[in-house]
Amino acid sequence: MPDKEIPMALFDLNGTLYNKKSKDEFFKFICSKKLSKIGYIFQMAYYQVRMKLHTINQTEFKENFFNYLDNIPPNQVEAYAREYWQKEYPAEFNKEIMQRLDNLRKKGVHIYCATGGLEIYVKPLFDLYKVEGMVGTLVEYVDNTYKVKGEACKEEEKIKRLEKCLQGKPYKIVEAYSDSKEYILDVAEKAFLVEEGKILPYNKQKK
Repeated sequence: MPDKEIPMALFDLNGTLYNKKSKDEFFKFICSKKLSKIGYIFQMAYYQVRMKLHTINQTEFKENFFNYLDNIPPNQVEAYAREYWQKEYPAEFNKEIMQRLDNLRKKGVHIYCATGGLEIYVKPLFDLYKVEGMVGTLVEYVDNTYKVKGEACKEEEKIKRLEKCLQGKPYKIVEAYSDSKEYILDVAEKAFLVEEGKILPYNKQKK
């Protein structure tokens, strides 16, 4: 007998469940630790402009934008991340989405996060807000800097990473939430676009 499909609700993190953009807010938090990182703000702005001009891809952007984590070993980044999320959760999270996800969970739906953020600093959030699973951009610490492993967790890559996480188990995405018109919305049965905290139905295009 084939395995039963896992019903799943999938959400993006930044600008969706989390009201802010963690890549910027975590930088501010790191600077608050009186680390010598403020000079990276110009480099970050440079790579944001290049991303908007489409002169680099998502993976190159992630690898360079997060140079502010240089020389901070993984165990220290994770410790800072735990402190950061304890400060942000739950006040800075979208309460309506959390309520929707809680209601789905009561009906047996599994809750998953698929984010472009680096897993190394996003993962500690889910010690506070429990989910069945999460996928994000993977990095490795090489010569005191962080290098992206594979591709950034964006668009179709989110689904590839999710399927790898599920180890071949069948699933269906019953609901998906994101602040941008991305692939996870197009493949969900019900999709919602989050704009300035408001949840709007998304008219998806099947791919």
